[in-house]
Amino acid sequence: MPSLDSKALVDIHDGDTPSIRMPVRMLSIDTPEVTAGSPQGAVGVDEKFAQLAEWIQQRPADVPVSRRFADFLLPRLSTGKAGTIQFTQGTQAADFAKANAAQRLTRPDGTRRNLFVHTADAPFDGNGRLLAYLAPNYSKPELATLTREQRSTFNLDMVRSGWAATFIIYPSIPGELDLPLFLSAADEAVTARRGIWDEPTTMPAYEYRCVERLYAIAKSIIVDRKPVPDPFAWRERYCADMRTRVLVGPEDYFDIDPTYRLFIWPTDVRAAVGSLNLTPSPRLVGIH
Repeated sequence: MPSLDSKALVDIHDGDTPSIRMPVRMLSIDTPEVTAGSPQGAVGVDEKFAQLAEWIQQRPADVPVSRRFADFLLPRLSTGKAGTIQFTQGTQAADFAKANAAQRLTRPDGTRRNLFVHTADAPFDGNGRLLAYLAPNYSKPELATLTREQRSTFNLDMVRSGWAATFIIYPSIPGELDLPLFLSAADEAVTARRGIWDEPTTMPAYEYRCVERLYAIAKSIIVDRKPVPDPFAWRERYCADMRTRVLVGPEDYFDIDPTYRLFIWPTDVRAAVGSLNLTPSPRLVGIH
């Protein structure tokens, strides 16, 4: 975390009470990216992804991607507007998040509620962001009148609105009462085509980031003619179907309904297989 001469250290109230400002990565969800920075930047991404589609079609041997995954990606890349769709959706998701937080953190009398923060067992990600669920901090009398749905986290609100895909990563799995709420909300959003799901060629943010890395690697190989130590570094996680407990490889997650994808880091696969009783798919073990 940055310190001093930055906004991270806001002030020091007394000797043992500094106030800090830090980013939070909301657990179990993934919203569209705004890393393009502007509509003009998004057009640049459109062009890169359209170029990647051409390379996949014209020079398949030079693009380190399986034929199955390439066929899955091509309709999304060939639209010529994949970057614009992502950036527009990201902007809309941010607008919803801001409005939703403002509304739910305001009491009927106009005063503001505090924020409730529930962190993961491992509280920080590799970028120093706090991993957490966020919600309004209701009083005990208020909680007694609210259902679990009514006192939902902002994380769940994003999924319910359709502006976030579920992005549950082992071992940070919602609890037994919260997971069904998450999955039900996600299924309803997809079925009703809310938010990102209204666009047939939508790319969940985790997929979009993979394609960004795939483009960079393909460009190094085809255009720059530079050696790439690990051509498959664009792939990150294995995936399991929460309904069937079948484990698939990093390029086969699209075989699983987006609502029920459980992502697993390669270093956690052995533990996840044992603790969740997962069964590797035939393709994963080389049987086609």
